[in-house]
Amino acid sequence: MVMIRHEIAADVPAREHLLDRAFGTSRRRKTSERLREGRLPAEGMAFTAVDETGKLLGTLRLWDVVAGSAGPALLLGPLAVSCEAQNRGIGAALMRHAIAEAKLSGHGAIILVGDAPYYARFGFAQAPVTDLHLPGPVERARFLGIELTPGALDGAEGLVAGCGRLEAGQRQAA
Repeated sequence: MVMIRHEIAADVPAREHLLDRAFGTSRRRKTSERLREGRLPAEGMAFTAVDETGKLLGTLRLWDVVAGSAGPALLLGPLAVSCEAQNRGIGAALMRHAIAEAKLSGHGAIILVGDAPYYARFGFAQAPVTDLHLPGPVERARFLGIELTPGALDGAEGLVAGCGRLEAGQRQAA
């Protein structure tokens, strides 16, 4: 049995190991990482999938960003499922859970960089982010968005920037 719950401190080592296995150690050089650097996930928006023993099977986090002229939004990622737990619907369950929680918490939109055919089934598309850009290189076909509140990304243009809670030891730039 798989349970999806809020991430806890004890999940961190297993999460980091899972992400290194899934994306390699170069994952920290990706453009999306620039938006997450030195920050904590959005309040209540870090989720893990665990088995009945508490073993971490998957992870998904959402981060506060400013989506250009559209204002506050969430950045999804990374989403990862352990090799031994793939093809069991865990990634999809994490996605559905995260989207529902974000909507319930009053967030208006989610953006991400990822595989368009995979994320399209959850409602993500290129159209909502056509005139937004990220602080680094990204394949445009992989830059996607979804409105949780109708119109949240209407006319959105400009740079997507990280914002939100800082990790301990980080200072807000003046």
